[in-house]
Amino acid sequence: MSIAPAPPVNLDDRFARELPEMAVPWQADEPADPRLLVLDEPLAVTLGLDPAWLRSPDGVRLLVGAGVPEGAAPVAQAYAGHQFGGFVPRLGDGRALLLGELVDAAGQLRDLHLKGSGRTPFARGGDGLAAVGPMLREYVVSQAMYALGIPTTRALAVVATGRTVYRETPLPGAVLARVAGSHLRVGSFQYARATGDVDLLRRLADHAIARHHPDAAGAEQPYLALLEAVIAAQAALVARWMLVGFVHGVMNTDNMTISGETIDYGPCAFLDAFDPATVYSSIDQHGRYAYGNQPVVAQWNLARLAEALLPLLHDDEEAAVDLATTALDGFRRHYDVAWSDGMRGKLGLPSDLGAPAVTPLADELLTLLRDGQVDYTSFFRALAVAARGDREPVRRLFPDPVAVDDWLTRWHALAPDADAMDRVNPVYIPRNHLVEEALTAATDGDLSPLERLLDAVTAPYDERPGLDRYAAAAPPDFGPYRTFCGT
Repeated sequence: MSIAPAPPVNLDDRFARELPEMAVPWQADEPADPRLLVLDEPLAVTLGLDPAWLRSPDGVRLLVGAGVPEGAAPVAQAYAGHQFGGFVPRLGDGRALLLGELVDAAGQLRDLHLKGSGRTPFARGGDGLAAVGPMLREYVVSQAMYALGIPTTRALAVVATGRTVYRETPLPGAVLARVAGSHLRVGSFQYARATGDVDLLRRLADHAIARHHPDAAGAEQPYLALLEAVIAAQAALVARWMLVGFVHGVMNTDNMTISGETIDYGPCAFLDAFDPATVYSSIDQHGRYAYGNQPVVAQWNLARLAEALLPLLHDDEEAAVDLATTALDGFRRHYDVAWSDGMRGKLGLPSDLGAPAVTPLADELLTLLRDGQVDYTSFFRALAVAARGDREPVRRLFPDPVAVDDWLTRWHALAPDADAMDRVNPVYIPRNHLVEEALTAATDGDLSPLERLLDAVTAPYDERPGLDRYAAAAPPDFGPYRTFCGT
C-alpha cells in the first residue's frame, strides 16, 4: 500500500482506538486502472480536501484506498444484524473499509468510508466488489436526499476501478467513497451485546453518545437517554422518507444508523404511483420493507436496539425492559408529530391547524391517490397550482377527475399557501426510469445522462425551463420496476 504525498490529509482512527474489538485492520485492493467518474467538490471542500488534488492520480488513489496518508489505519467494522427478520450475529464490512475520520468545516467528526474496495474477513461468500451502476445509484440518490433536506450519508466520489465485476453479466467495477456522521448502526450494538462483553457494550454506547447525542451524557440515565435520542431521530427520519415517497428497500438493522442518517442506497427507489404496498427490491419477496411498512419496521428495529442496551439500562432485567418499553412507546408519538407537521406543509395549510384536522384530510387524500394510482410527486406540485386557482392539472392526474373534486373544495377552503407548498414539494426527484437510463449509459461509458439528472435533482424545488422530462411521470411502457442490491 503506497503512501500518498501532500497536500496533507489527516485521518483519525478514533473508532478503531476506542473499540478495537469491533475493528479489523485491513487494506483495500489495488485497482487495475482507477478513473474518477464523479466527485462532489463542495462536500470535499467542507471536509478540508482539495478537489483539484482529489482529481489527481494521488487523490484518486486515496478515494479507492490504495494510497492513504501516513498514520491512517483503515479497518473493516464488525456488526451484526437482523436481515429480513433473521438474526446474523456476525456481518461486518464485507466489501467496505473505514479509512478514518475527518473533521469538517463545522468541527464535526465525519467518517470517510469505502464501498466495493475488496474482500475483507467479513466477506463470507462475496467477492468484495461493486459495479459502476449500483455505486452511481448511491451517488445520485444520496445527492438528491441531501438536496431534499433529508439526513443522509453522502457520496463523495465514485471511481471506476478498471476491473470487471461478475454479476448476472460482466460489469465494470467501481468504488464509492462515502461520508457519514459515523457508521454506527443498530447492528453495531447487536454485535457488542452478542459478545457478552458488557464493558464493550458500554464503551460503544459512550462512543455513540459523545459522537451523536452528547446531551445524553448529562442525563440521569445516559444510556436510556441515548435510546430515546435514537428513537426520536429515526422517527423523524422515516417520517421524512414517507413524506417524499422514498422506499429504502432493505431496512435491516445493520442499515439503521445511530446518528439518524439514511444509509445504504442499494435497492432503493422513489414512488411513482402512490400505493402503500409498493415494493421495488427484487430480494424483498414478501413485502417486509414495502413503502407503507417502513414506520412499523423502524420501530421493530429500534426494539432490537433496546434489547441490546438492556444491560446498561438497569441491573434488574425486568426494570430494564420496562424502561425500554416506555422509550419505544415514544416512537409513534415522535413519528406522528413529524409526519403531521410535514404533511401540513405539503398541503400548504396554516401552522396553527392541528393534527386532528390535518390527519383525516391527509388520510382521505392518500386513499384517493392510491385508488387512482396517481403519481405522488406530480400530485403535490399540481396541488400548488390548484391553490392558485387552477384545479385542472390536479384533476387530469386522476382516471376519474370527479373523485377528487369534493376533497379539493374542502382543502381549498382552508386557504393553502401555494408558495409555501412549492418550497417543500419537489418537482424533481430521481425518477426510476431516469435513474435506470443514466446508470445504463454510465455503465456503457456515457456520463452525460447522469450529469443532467444530477443537475435536476440537486435543486429539487426550483422548476426550470428545459427540464420537463425530469418532472414527468414514467412512460406507460416503463413497466413494473425492480431494483437490485448490487452484491
